This record gives sequence, structure tokens and C-alpha cells, in this order.
Amino acid sequence: MVKERARILVVGGGYVGMYTALRLQQKLKQELRRGEAEITVVTPDPYMTYQPFLPEAAAGAISPRHVVVPLRRVLGQCRIVIGEARSIDHAKRTATLTTLATEEEGTGPQQITYDELVLAPGSISRTLPIPGLAEHGIGFRTVEEAIGLRNHVIEQMDIASSTRDPAIRDAALTFVFVGGGFAGVEALAELEDMARYTTRYYHNIKAEDMKWILVEASDRILPEVGEEMGRYTVTELRRRNIDVRLNTRLDSCADRVAVLSDGSRFPTRTLVWTAGVKSHPLLAATDLPLTERGRLKCTPELTVEGVTHAWAAGDAAAVPDVTAEEPGKETAPNAQHAVRQARVLGDNIVHSLRGEPLETYAHKYVGSVASLGLHEGVAHLYGRKLKGYPAWFMHRVYHLSRVPTFNRKARVLAEWTLSGLFKREIVSLGSLEHPRAEFELAAGGKPRTDPKGSS
Repeated sequence: MVKERARILVVGGGYVGMYTALRLQQKLKQELRRGEAEITVVTPDPYMTYQPFLPEAAAGAISPRHVVVPLRRVLGQCRIVIGEARSIDHAKRTATLTTLATEEEGTGPQQITYDELVLAPGSISRTLPIPGLAEHGIGFRTVEEAIGLRNHVIEQMDIASSTRDPAIRDAALTFVFVGGGFAGVEALAELEDMARYTTRYYHNIKAEDMKWILVEASDRILPEVGEEMGRYTVTELRRRNIDVRLNTRLDSCADRVAVLSDGSRFPTRTLVWTAGVKSHPLLAATDLPLTERGRLKCTPELTVEGVTHAWAAGDAAAVPDVTAEEPGKETAPNAQHAVRQARVLGDNIVHSLRGEPLETYAHKYVGSVASLGLHEGVAHLYGRKLKGYPAWFMHRVYHLSRVPTFNRKARVLAEWTLSGLFKREIVSLGSLEHPRAEFELAAGGKPRTDPKGSS
């Protein structure tokens, strides 16, 4: 039993936010029923996105709705608020929020009070002041971006197939990806695999007509799977005629021309930016201690250092790695740690409310897996290195075991089974991004043009 009524505010509905709220919901079942505890989750989206499945969703191997987990269904005992926390005054135990109704109400942001704070807003894309990036770049962190990119790639193939201008055709069939981490490599590999398959249905486009370019500023890609597997990945991608440029930066993409630091210029209608992440801006709008990199200073028990009743984990938190040999090392901001930290975080909040000793988060990183398209992958797990089909199979098994809820596991497995029995879907539904465009035009409005240049 908790010592007194506890109002718990969870900011963020990603890995840490959802799993922490789920753990609290399980551990405080009786207290929630008696009204002794209350859990509020503030999140911009009503779902949690399982990001490792985004590349496969972009390639059409998984339906978009099966990549996300609806929070209201999973967190039935929690209050879900669709909105964004703009600032937090922990000294006063208040958070300032804007919701979907804030603008229409005209009353300005609202304040919510709490007793325990879980700060897990995640991270945002780290961009650079590169000319043309804001106008022409495409991100790859959300399910909307993944499906939008799939539609965009197929649309570019349609443009290339129908144009009589060689310059337009060349630009439409040139796809530039910036960033050699998991997101960039897996997205490029899956989409290239899909596009290569799709060319069989075009009478005037061959796989060799397309240019796929991966730009990475360092001297290696996929550092998480080790140097040897990183080199293998480069070799495998180049075997598929993918142009991998190491020690190379994007200098400009103004006027839809990708200019690289090695002097190369590529007219392109597709530039995907996956070059890292940075701390969520909310962290700077709090009175909590931050590191030089803008993350929350945390203890091994996942409390915010020097502050009571404040907790954090995942991308937003700098958590000491107690399993590391060298002092001062922090746990990597990845999904593997986030899910495990959320479980300990939820338990520690319950321990704190009941006056019990806290647990220390200690988990040794077991390795990584990456998919390189159908039946291709690399993995470095428990010190063992895998490549090709075994690594691809391990990638699917590992992530199937980690995706939340039995419902999602069953649906994803069913889709994988069906995709093995039938041909790929190669339909572009680009009109989904502007569903009212046709009606607006029919009603006398002006057709809208998206910033990438397609109507």
C-alpha cells in the first residue's frame, strides 16, 4: 500500500513512457482501483511506434497500423492526454501543456500538477544548417514518414516512367540517404530491395537505372554491430550497386541537387536524412539538471540526480552504466536499454511510494541486429557474428519477441507469413497525405503542391 495518494505524470508515450506506465498499471492495480494512485500520460500521439519495424513498413512487408501500439487499449487504467508538455516547474510540481483543443479553446496552455514525474519525451532528429535541407529533406523517425517515403519512392518511379525529359528521369531515379546508422542503412536497404522488385512491373525502368547513394561522415557504418560486420555490410551494399560514400558529408541540397564534400553532385528528388538525434527541447524548459549534451543527469536507480520525485530513462536520460569497466560511461540511448530501464523505473516508483529500497539498473548490452532487405542481414549478439540469412532470421525473431502485446506479435507474424506466400504490394497511396485535395479542387479551390514538388 502506498503511503499517500500519488499523482504520477508520465511525459512521453514512446518506449519508456508506455512501458513505465504499463508497469505502474500492473504494480499499482489495487491502488488505482481504490483511488489512491492516478497515472496520467501526456503524449503527442495516441500510440507508441515500434521503430525497428519502420524500414519493413516502408518496404510494405508490414502494415503501418501493426507498427504502432494504441496507448488507450494497452493503458486502460491510465488517463491519456494527447498533447505536448511545453515546460516543467518541478519545484512547484507543475507541467504546462498544450492539447489538440488548446487553440480552439483560446484560453492558452493548461497546467497540470503531479507528485511523481517520469520524464521520457525521447529525442528529435539532429539536423545541420545545410542549404536546402529543410525544404527538401525527408526524415525517417515516424510511421507517417516511413509510409510517406514508400509512396514517394514509387511515385518517383511513376514520374521516371512517364517523363520524356532525361534530366527529370535521372533525378527521379536517384535516391540519397544521409546517415550510416541503423535507420539509414535499414531504410535504404529495404527500399532498394522493394524498388528493385517493383521495376519488373515497369516496361521502361530497370534496376540498374536507379542510383542509391549512402552518405556517411565517419569511416564506418553500423558501428553497433562491430567493425567486421560493418565492413561486410558495405561490401554487401556495394554488391547491390549501392554507392556507399564513407568520410563524406552533405554540403548542400539546394535546388534539389545533393552536393557532397568529395565534390560529387547528384540531382535528386529524394534526400532522406537519418544522421543522428539530439535531446528533446522540452528538457531545456525544465528546472532539472542537464549534462553538457542536454540530457538529464540520472542515477543508476533512474532518479534525476539531486532531485526527489523526478525519474527519467531512455534517450532523455544520461544513466550511468554500472556494468562498464571504465568509470563515467553511460548506457547507450537505444531501445534495448529503454525497455529494460522502463521496467526498473516503474518498479522503483512503486518502491519509493511504499518506502522500500530502490533497485539499481544494470544490464550488459547483448549486441545488435540489422536487416538489409529480404533474407539479408548482419548481427552481433552475445559475441557471435552472423550475416546473410541467419542474421536476417535472427532480426525477425528478436524484434517479434520484443514488439509489445500478443495482438501485435500475431498480426506481424501473419503478415510475414502471407508476404512469403504472395507477391509484394507495390501500390503508392500518395493521396493519403492530402485526402481533401480532390474535393477542394472540385469545390473550386486551388490544387495544393507539396514541398517536394509533387502535386
